[in-house]
Amino acid sequence: MRFLQNIVLYPHGGRPFLVDVCYRPDSQPKPLVIWVHGFMGFKDWGPYSLMAESFAAAGFVFVKFNMSHNGTTLEHPSDFIDTEAFGQNNFEKELDDLGSVIDWIVSDQFPVAKCDVSKDEINLIGHSRGGGIVTLKAGEDPRVKKIATWAAVNEFGKFWKADQMEKIRQDGVIYVTNGRTGQRLPIYRQMYENYFAQPKRLYIPDVVRRLHVPMLIVHGDQDEAVPPSSAAEMKEWKPDAELMMVKGGNHVFGGKHPWESKVLPSDLKNVIDKTIEFFKKQIK
Repeated sequence: MRFLQNIVLYPHGGRPFLVDVCYRPDSQPKPLVIWVHGFMGFKDWGPYSLMAESFAAAGFVFVKFNMSHNGTTLEHPSDFIDTEAFGQNNFEKELDDLGSVIDWIVSDQFPVAKCDVSKDEINLIGHSRGGGIVTLKAGEDPRVKKIATWAAVNEFGKFWKADQMEKIRQDGVIYVTNGRTGQRLPIYRQMYENYFAQPKRLYIPDVVRRLHVPMLIVHGDQDEAVPPSSAAEMKEWKPDAELMMVKGGNHVFGGKHPWESKVLPSDLKNVIDKTIEFFKKQIK
């Protein structure tokens, strides 16, 4: 197994961020999986490195990365050091970050030998907010062949509360608390303004309805952050999507940070196994 960690990606005109690549160098062309973290997430959260190894062992080149404005830095990839960057994040920046990763993968700069990767087989997985991001990207980028959403938000802005919206209109900023670290992190008005200014690009329900690539929807029926109805609604919008409801599953499928075990949580392992099976199916 080869695990290339903390590669610095310099997107054109954007903020640099870190990328990991995990694969088995066996001179066999392998499809790609790109993992997209969610809100207050990062590439090394909890059991994500074990997850990367599971996909690599199953015959994929697995790529995970930190969003450029998720609050981490090149020197501190697992800590929200740059709160200003966090506050300046928005959905378009995350879409563009994912686009930069795809551009890098298909370029000659990708550090995996051509004999080890099939660059025309690009699959995406997104967790929570990242599930919304991969859905939107699949709707605009023909290089994406399949997607899987895990505990995904199915409409940005759906759960924004009226009092929060009024406060950010008046003050230009609201603060959210990271439940794990206790940090108060800013969200600036630009995020909301950006969302409402780009309805065609950022409105997930319409994108799902016209999505032509195969889609797997995974959700825990005990998700405490994003209601399971979000998954059911996406299945209604795209009837040919596959739906996996994890009985007793929470928002992170049993994971936590830090994750000190060398074994995946059972719910996450089942989700990974199902996603691997889905990505390996031949596209009809």
